[in-house]
Amino acid sequence: MTSTADNVVQTRYLDGWSRTNGVHAAVLATRDVDAIARAVSRVADENSDDPRYLRHGVIARGLGRSYNESAQNRAGLTIDMTALDQIHRIDGEELIADVDAGVTLDGLLRILVPLGLWLPVLPGTRQVTVGGAIAHDVHGKSHHSTGSFGDQVADLDLLIADGRVLTVGPDGTADDPDGSLYWATVAGLGLTGIVLRARLRVQPTDTAYFLADGVVTHSVEETIELHRSEWSDAADYSAGWFDAVSKGPRLGRGYFTRGRLASVDELPAKLRKDPLKFDAPQYLTVPDVFPSGLGNRYTFGAMSEAYFRTGSDYTGKIHNITGFLHPLDIMGEWNRFYGRRGFLQYQFVLPPESLDTFAPLLRAVRRSGHASFLNVLKKFGAGNRAPLSFPTEGLTATFDFGISRGLDRLVADLDRRVLDAGGRLYTAKDSTTSPATFAAMYPRLDEWTAVRRRIDPNGVFVSDMAKRLGLV
Repeated sequence: MTSTADNVVQTRYLDGWSRTNGVHAAVLATRDVDAIARAVSRVADENSDDPRYLRHGVIARGLGRSYNESAQNRAGLTIDMTALDQIHRIDGEELIADVDAGVTLDGLLRILVPLGLWLPVLPGTRQVTVGGAIAHDVHGKSHHSTGSFGDQVADLDLLIADGRVLTVGPDGTADDPDGSLYWATVAGLGLTGIVLRARLRVQPTDTAYFLADGVVTHSVEETIELHRSEWSDAADYSAGWFDAVSKGPRLGRGYFTRGRLASVDELPAKLRKDPLKFDAPQYLTVPDVFPSGLGNRYTFGAMSEAYFRTGSDYTGKIHNITGFLHPLDIMGEWNRFYGRRGFLQYQFVLPPESLDTFAPLLRAVRRSGHASFLNVLKKFGAGNRAPLSFPTEGLTATFDFGISRGLDRLVADLDRRVLDAGGRLYTAKDSTTSPATFAAMYPRLDEWTAVRRRIDPNGVFVSDMAKRLGLV
């Protein structure tokens, strides 16, 4: 433990949500923005004075909910931003929420919803900080209608390597006239600087509930045809589960929902009494007692069959926030189900012209023997200006594999298939791909690198993921 007049730097164990790639590293936790700026300046001074420090650097960290090593720095300093959690202002007329980067989406929604306000973009969990949502440009079930998180930010305050705090935004600012630094920061993995504060666009809502439709598919072909159609486009939110374990024609069957925020008159009488109630309970915290390997073809096969049977075709059903958007938030620390060895989440997107490659990819997963139960499929709309933003028009799919022998060979095969199909991997999930594969999947990488080198020429901002991908 190192103590200074500004703060205390402690050694902590850090890993991502998948519980892999863990390290013991130096961590500074403070709500003092000046102390954060001084810490960055000291790292920058060390970088300038002694080339031995160039590989160390600093990176910001939120709740650690990315599935990889993007928010840790084994050899340098990690700044824990969760104490920087003030909500400064909510303007219901201008529809702006002015918040610190350490504010969680869960905490913000608990304030916004009773006021009749809503965040247009929410990822699969509310347990994400605003800074983390920007750093990975998170998306949700509404991407085809609202875009990703970076599309909902009016502007933000960015601490850069030379100690200045710049205000940058999507349409340009005095500090960032062409918006290039803003769009390099969105999905920029924290490597352009530290987001300190952001002004988020919010939208009005009359209720905290969703009016939803459900549909069941019975084969992978039927699942793909559903997503070729306009079924998802007819609603603001859409996503669902597909079966990656069952054999034969049942492989790829699924249960999908679409919906929108409900109006008051669409609610049953008992919910109209408090239509803006934030009804999102967490019922349990999963204990850390499960052995690795518990999730296999047999257990996941039974779970897949049981879950498929819960699905049905329906229209106009009312769901609360958790039931419709965040079912896994019902359980705290659900990643512990995979045991101490952890798991690998594999998420990719296929462009519209390559949807026929999904079925053979899914069959390759089934043949590999590596089972996945938590599988998600949803439709993306057009991407935004951020060079490293993951969402682009097409279909995105997610697998969760427990860590086991031979998984590296399957993932390498999936990387090849996705790349050949013109797709890409999600930076919030990837923990294994190579620099060459990453560069091939993100053709605007050089554009992002040029902005990063301009704003941080000495490589002050560094993460273990950045090192793995050759970004620093």
